[in-house]
Amino acid sequence: MTTPSQGRRSKVDRFGERLRQRGATLSPRLKVVADYINENRRTVLGQSALEIAAQTATSDATVIRAVQALGFDGLKDLKRTLAGHLGAVISSVDKMTSTTQELERDIDASIDFVRDGHLVGIAEVTKPENRRAITAAIELMRGASGIGLFGIGASAILADYAARLLMRNGRHAYALNRTGIALGEQLLAMRQGDVLVMMGQASAHREGVATLEEARRLDVPMILLSGSASPAFGRQAQVVIQVPRGKSETVPLHGLVLMCLEMLVIGLAATEPDRSVKSLERLHTLYEDIRRPPRGG
Repeated sequence: MTTPSQGRRSKVDRFGERLRQRGATLSPRLKVVADYINENRRTVLGQSALEIAAQTATSDATVIRAVQALGFDGLKDLKRTLAGHLGAVISSVDKMTSTTQELERDIDASIDFVRDGHLVGIAEVTKPENRRAITAAIELMRGASGIGLFGIGASAILADYAARLLMRNGRHAYALNRTGIALGEQLLAMRQGDVLVMMGQASAHREGVATLEEARRLDVPMILLSGSASPAFGRQAQVVIQVPRGKSETVPLHGLVLMCLEMLVIGLAATEPDRSVKSLERLHTLYEDIRRPPRGG
């Protein structure tokens, strides 16, 4: 009987074959990139060309040239090949194990792990393509009657936080962050004329599918925040903002998602400052009403 691990080993390693066939013809800089990809295959699945370039002290153009020199159309083609050979997605337990083994009980290394992950991610989030995407997303949000924020798991907390920020700034906003049938009640809040901000990754899940189906029924446009090169629901999104979450085989970092949400909130407020000021003034009036001692009688 063939075990799952034996089945995975029996798959053809197309990347390895091409590296053996063409590796000797690569220039030193291209070989550095190719070797890094070979030694960090799962990590590369979650990295952009810019992130690979940062790890190899090259440029994103060099990364693309290396990938093409190995016979792939581009980075997406390479990742599809690697994913097909590697098989299933790593579990959260495996990611935590990989992370802690890499850090080897070193607190300084842990600090550097988070710092370096965010520094690389900041460069990705603020690159020109993403700035244009964020601008387009803000324009969609500006013209919307309401803003729904979808996220489950750790992203559920971020959805709540972003919805509160938007409401403080005078926007009708609501979180879509429950799982199972409980999400159905939240979806009743979605109306035609709204916009949907969805936090998602490479794989589709039933909550995301149900949310997108309701958005499609109501003709609600979708803004997707994802760290995946081939995100689920990417084709249905009007705007895709790339938000990296760290190496694919280690625990994900959510700080950059939060940063991107705050960019959207503050950018939206900057386009209509009077609306934000009036809402915050009203909020402070409500605070005073709540703090005022009740009248006797």
